[in-house]
Amino acid sequence: MGNFLYFIVDTLIDLVILAMVVNAILSWLIAFDVVNMRNRVIYSLSHFLDAVTRPILRPVQRIIPPFGGVDISPVIVIIILIGIRRYLLPLIFAPIIGALG
Repeated sequence: MGNFLYFIVDTLIDLVILAMVVNAILSWLIAFDVVNMRNRVIYSLSHFLDAVTRPILRPVQRIIPPFGGVDISPVIVIIILIGIRRYLLPLIFAPIIGALG
C-alpha cells in the first residue's frame, strides 16, 4: 500500500513537470505564430495547461521577475519538483512503506 501511494505521488509530480514543459513549448509556438490561438484545440489545450501550471508558478513569479521578458520560473519550479521527487519523497514515504509494506 505504501509503495502504491509513493507511485501515485511520484507520477503526479511527473505529470506536473510534463505539463510545465508542454505549456512552455506551446507558449513559444504561439508567440512565434507557428500555431494559432483561433484553433479550438490549441485554445483549449493552452487554457487547460495554464490553469494547471499557474497556481504552481505564481509564487515563484512573485519572487523572481522575468529577465528581459523571459520567464524562468518554470525552470526553477521544475528543479524544485525534481529535488522533491528525488530527495524528499523517499524520506517521507520510508516510514509509510515500512509500516504498510
